[in-house]
Amino acid sequence: MPPPLSWIVAIARFLYDFVVGDDWTMAAAVATGLILSAMLNANHIAAWWLMPVIVVLILGISLRRASGRLR
Repeated sequence: MPPPLSWIVAIARFLYDFVVGDDWTMAAAVATGLILSAMLNANHIAAWWLMPVIVVLILGISLRRASGRLR
């Protein structure tokens, strides 16, 4: 691959690994939360509380799954 194209591919792979990482469900939940926040804000509803709730819930789910694997 020529250098400019290989750099683009390398950056895309890095961003995927950085954002998604080991748990794609976390990335999907955050993306869903951002979309829901945008929809609520578009309808003039305060959505500042939505992302913290989603993060706490998905973190609890992720920790429960991870602790179940250790047993």
